[in-house]
Amino acid sequence: MGALDAVGPGRYNPPLVGSGASRALLVEQDRIRWNMAQHKSAKKRIRRNERRQDINRTRVSRLRTVTRKTEAAIASGDKASAESAFRAMQPVLQSAVTKGAIRRNTVSRKLSRLSARIKAL
Repeated sequence: MGALDAVGPGRYNPPLVGSGASRALLVEQDRIRWNMAQHKSAKKRIRRNERRQDINRTRVSRLRTVTRKTEAAIASGDKASAESAFRAMQPVLQSAVTKGAIRRNTVSRKLSRLSARIKAL
């Protein structure tokens, strides 16, 4: 059974690579599969979604980094460094909420829990 038989006439369905394939290759195959949109607006939407996905991935990575730094400062037991890391973290989290990378309640919960841990130092 060929790659064209699985989906129907005129549709290209690239074969999946075996279990030893790298994640990057599988992601690329997935992009090829979904880039077979027919309408101009659908193709544009796919391009836009990929750009937004890359931007949001960067934002979420930055969130994890500042959260990790704050956690490390709290774990060290130094209240001054923990407070300064917490103050540096707040605008990054709020910005991510504004941009839609993370939910408002999630940020509120994180800030509340970290603030309580810093007060307990």
